[in-house]
Amino acid sequence: MLSKRPSAGRRLRGCEGFTLIEVAIATVIIGLGVTALLTSIGAGTRANKGGQKLTQATFLAQEIREWTLRLPFKDTDAADASNPPGSDGYDPQTYVDDLDDLMNVTYNPPRDGRGQAITDMPGWSQTITMTWRNPANLASVVTAGTSKVVYVQVCVAYNAQPVLTTGWLVRGP
Repeated sequence: MLSKRPSAGRRLRGCEGFTLIEVAIATVIIGLGVTALLTSIGAGTRANKGGQKLTQATFLAQEIREWTLRLPFKDTDAADASNPPGSDGYDPQTYVDDLDDLMNVTYNPPRDGRGQAITDMPGWSQTITMTWRNPANLASVVTAGTSKVVYVQVCVAYNAQPVLTTGWLVRGP
């Protein structure tokens, strides 16, 4: 007796399952979904790392701001009162007694609001620049030491790459 074979393209009753093409398409779709998910996780991690650096840089800039607002505007030592703006012959890495001692100084490791080194932040630095401004026109830069208004600018960098640059005005007595 001859057995009947089903024709090609028809399934036998009771034989359930997926065809090879259906399995291949499902595998591709699932693979694309997993790849997209992993890519989005990586992008989120990179964005979070950038935000973390900006937060650290803002903190370090605020520390310098706090320090500059605590320092006397002019040197309180009578012997140094006639010195031009800038360090009074001391190393600004170790001794700062007034605002202009911070002119054109880079701190690495960075400093806190009291001028103390923050040693547990490797790779971070703070570069401070100052320009004296005309009190009647703050956009106008004047010769250093000739005004009672100073614009303090801080550039905070991580591994020598700038992360944040900000500034503020300090008015002397």
